[in-house]
Amino acid sequence: MKATLLRILSFLMLMATGLSAQTTYTYTNFIRQIQMPSGVEWELSNISANGERQSGLSVADDGARFELWTIKSAPLTSYLLDSKFVGAYIPTSGVTIRSEDPYTIIPRTRADRPFWVDVNVTGLSSNLLAPLAARSVTLLHHTQSYGTGIGDNLNRLLATLASQTSIGGNGERRFSYQVTSIAGADRTKVRGEERFSIFSLADLLSPASQLASQYIQIWPVGTGSIAGITEGEMFRSKIRTITVGATDMYPDSRTYLQIYKGPALLGTDGLVVPSSVMLGDGNKPKDDARPVDLDNYVKSDGVWTVELLTSTPFGIDRLAKVSFQVGRSLHVNSLLGTME
Repeated sequence: MKATLLRILSFLMLMATGLSAQTTYTYTNFIRQIQMPSGVEWELSNISANGERQSGLSVADDGARFELWTIKSAPLTSYLLDSKFVGAYIPTSGVTIRSEDPYTIIPRTRADRPFWVDVNVTGLSSNLLAPLAARSVTLLHHTQSYGTGIGDNLNRLLATLASQTSIGGNGERRFSYQVTSIAGADRTKVRGEERFSIFSLADLLSPASQLASQYIQIWPVGTGSIAGITEGEMFRSKIRTITVGATDMYPDSRTYLQIYKGPALLGTDGLVVPSSVMLGDGNKPKDDARPVDLDNYVKSDGVWTVELLTSTPFGIDRLAKVSFQVGRSLHVNSLLGTME
């Protein structure tokens, strides 16, 4: 580390070389190292106009300033030719993304749900004289759509930069996102990922580099349908078989039909029809459809309601509903009389 630091300054010594070559006076060159923030100094004296030497001091945690000086012999005059700040900082960072879905392998959520990004940064300098690269890092937020797919063979170099934020100083920070930032004609139906990366800033020693990164998968909001029956339809005999269908079922979700007597009322607990249950895939959206026979579940005349519900980590949502009427009882009107 110490030898490297003085190699960086070696090109500055050429300035002193040129200065001494143009006059008959003698010049003595030296490098002064000033530790930050203590101000402790160390000098490397009688150095040649080019080459490299090892410093006698390690660079302090908050960095050090290296000054290249030359002293003219007559009249005795000192010149500060250049100075450079070198940091011993090695910033580190971590990114954690949380959502309402407890799935642990890859963070994921639904397009209409919030998520949170926690960023922890350590190793930055608190010295205001330190270069910007020693005092801050950059948070990059990229979005990328999967189109109609699930992200297989995704080229992440094609992701869109949604925002970048400068983070100064050490500590933890939390960023909240109420819904996805992935663009789409129907924002409830987008699918893709959002990636959050922490990068160091470029300095004299190294280019900007990634310190930490994590992404969250965004899956579309599921939709559903009930076919084969219409709102308000009257049945006086057997109820025909209906078809229930679900599109974009959320991973690990459970979608099912329930039936209850009475008009539609959100939040009603009905009887689950076992043959209607559709289970989501473990890690990607899924479409499904199946026939359902309701006749055995309708025990009396009146208004009945069927609802297609989906259960996800975000709660239970109603995807579709239909209310219908049943009138199977036979009513006979007659007149009773006598003959005389």
